[in-house]
Amino acid sequence: MADETLDIQHEKRGDNGRYWALAGDGEAELTYRMRGDVMVIDHTFTPPEARGKNVAQRLVERAVDEARESGLKIDPVCPYVAKLFQRRPEWAPLHV
Repeated sequence: MADETLDIQHEKRGDNGRYWALAGDGEAELTYRMRGDVMVIDHTFTPPEARGKNVAQRLVERAVDEARESGLKIDPVCPYVAKLFQRRPEWAPLHV
């Protein structure tokens, strides 16, 4: 799947939202809630058969790109997302 196009969708309802894509036999997702101009990313999930293929990372990258374009900050409370922020110093200006 790493070389395949991942069709990432975005849904938003009020202050809650998610990025998701079909992956393996289910949906991979990243969920967040808005707190003012801060996107609080609280959860990521990848179906077991799609793990190890950078699916969750690609969801995070999409969320980061859209947050940057919208002038938002990110609070990565999900441990996976927090780890990615530690590894990507170019994202530091977005971190609260």
